[in-house]
Amino acid sequence: MGKIDLGILGSFSGKVGNVVGGKWKGISYMRAKATSVSNPRTDGQMSQRSKFALVLAILKPITGFIRVGYKKYTTKQTAFNAAMSYILGNAIAGAYPDFSVDMAKVLVSRGSLTGALNGVATSANGVVTLNWADNSGSGNATATDKALILVLNPTRAESVFDTGGNQRVAGTEDITVPADWVGESVEVFLGFITEDGKDVANSSYLGSVVVA
Repeated sequence: MGKIDLGILGSFSGKVGNVVGGKWKGISYMRAKATSVSNPRTDGQMSQRSKFALVLAILKPITGFIRVGYKKYTTKQTAFNAAMSYILGNAIAGAYPDFSVDMAKVLVSRGSLTGALNGVATSANGVVTLNWADNSGSGNATATDKALILVLNPTRAESVFDTGGNQRVAGTEDITVPADWVGESVEVFLGFITEDGKDVANSSYLGSVVVA
């Protein structure tokens, strides 16, 4: 039985017929009750599940980073779901069953802050080094913006990141990665966040680097 909170025009919780009502993050919602699916393995369903699994494999190791990188997209959803939605809609390449994720189109942070310029990633002595041009004064970029750095090891489903890195004016930062990553390929991303943490930049993909 459903319960109407504010009269006939108000929100309700519970089930009324085939409609389910409730609240999430203080937002009232209604949805149709799920119906049984006679064939849960249609081509369309399998295609969507395949895409979902690919993106999930990327996002699970970087959940902590995504909470910062997608902080401006959490009004009606979680940061994780916002990132999932963006990558599913913009970075899937190929056709079922041969889907892949185009890392160059992945954004691990999104916002209106001016992004990185001429970012490059290299590795030596178990360290991944990022270099970028100081573009302070371009758009809304400032010298005190802090680097958002993500190093993802997709083979191990692990990551190392910094959500409060060196200032934009510094133009460089070293990230130490686990010793057992040596010889393996990692995906490197660079973004920025304002000093007060209120805005972030779209991330830049700096490519795949073999840890040396």
